[in-house]
Amino acid sequence: MANFQVPIGISNRHVHLAAEHIALLFGQGHELTKTKDLSQPGQYACEEQVALVGPKGTLPGVRVLGPARKATQVELALTDAYKLGVKPPVRDSGDHSGTPGIEIVGPAGRVQLEAGVIIAARHIHMTPADAQKFGVKDGDHVRVRVDGPRAGVFDHVLIRVSPTYALDMHVDTDEGNAFMLQNGQIVEAIVE
Repeated sequence: MANFQVPIGISNRHVHLAAEHIALLFGQGHELTKTKDLSQPGQYACEEQVALVGPKGTLPGVRVLGPARKATQVELALTDAYKLGVKPPVRDSGDHSGTPGIEIVGPAGRVQLEAGVIIAARHIHMTPADAQKFGVKDGDHVRVRVDGPRAGVFDHVLIRVSPTYALDMHVDTDEGNAFMLQNGQIVEAIVE
């Protein structure tokens, strides 16, 4: 086991859409339009945006990320959740049991999502080779030390391992702002 350095990626609010919801929101046969690649191989930001409508308010201009997923998922920061009037739990991506829904509005239609709104658990993506080198495995948790004017430690950072991942830590905008982080900033994971 060894401490290791990892770059930070700060995730703004976004939506992952199932193919059926892409068709409902943007029109039958619509293909997502890639605008830029993201840090994880095969993942990308899209030109398409939607509005999220909650009991207390609306967030327009929420970016869609591709490619299409098996299930639609909305990832928010807690500040976004307050504005919308929803109470999503902190979850690993894809764990939608007991999560709230929300209305998603696109240019061609609306989707009333019954579940799938989460605050993403802070996590580190890595390959199996990275995991072996650092002495961790998928599902483990580490602490991460941040230096700088708002120095501190993130506890309970989930390790996610896959051959399709690239080494990167993901936090949401609330967490990034609290620590005054910048995309690409290097932090230290503490393996105990």
